[in-house]
Amino acid sequence: MAYATSEIALGTLAPDFALLDTISGKLFSLRDVASTKATVIMFTCNHCPYVLHILDKVVEVAKVYQQKGVSFVAISSNDATIQPQDGPEKMKALAQQYGFTFPYLYDQTQQVARTYRAICTPEFFVFDANKRLAYHGQFDSSRPKSDAPVTGEDLTNALDALLQGQHPTVAQQPAIGCSIKWKHPY
Repeated sequence: MAYATSEIALGTLAPDFALLDTISGKLFSLRDVASTKATVIMFTCNHCPYVLHILDKVVEVAKVYQQKGVSFVAISSNDATIQPQDGPEKMKALAQQYGFTFPYLYDQTQQVARTYRAICTPEFFVFDANKRLAYHGQFDSSRPKSDAPVTGEDLTNALDALLQGQHPTVAQQPAIGCSIKWKHPY
């Protein structure tokens, strides 16, 4: 079953966090990953077909935009007892398999997902130089088993606008994907 993101007011200040990177074993906070140009925080996981459908392109887009000064961070908030393939060891393996050039953080308590009001994977939050929400939604309009190509168009349009000193369009499409696997009770 596909879930869509909730609406969050543009201009909302990015909540801070401190999470362990499954790749390096280091603790990262928002301050550690925030860019003076734009910061992409994506809630993701290892198992969701919506994530796997776009993951190659996400890594490609990240590499291109990191060279332009945009920072990227991926966060998995899934309960690994419900979805064992989303635990830290498997996260590290997936990051290495796909060649992540950004931290892949594990939100074990799920507090970061709750604070960000994340609902599904993949879900993208883009913050401007002042850490204010400028974009929240989908990567693009492609979906598993659809004819739409994976382009990253929605995310890259938002990033291009920010890099040109403009605000991304307000006609932002919600992300659609698998629900975050919440610990019980939620």
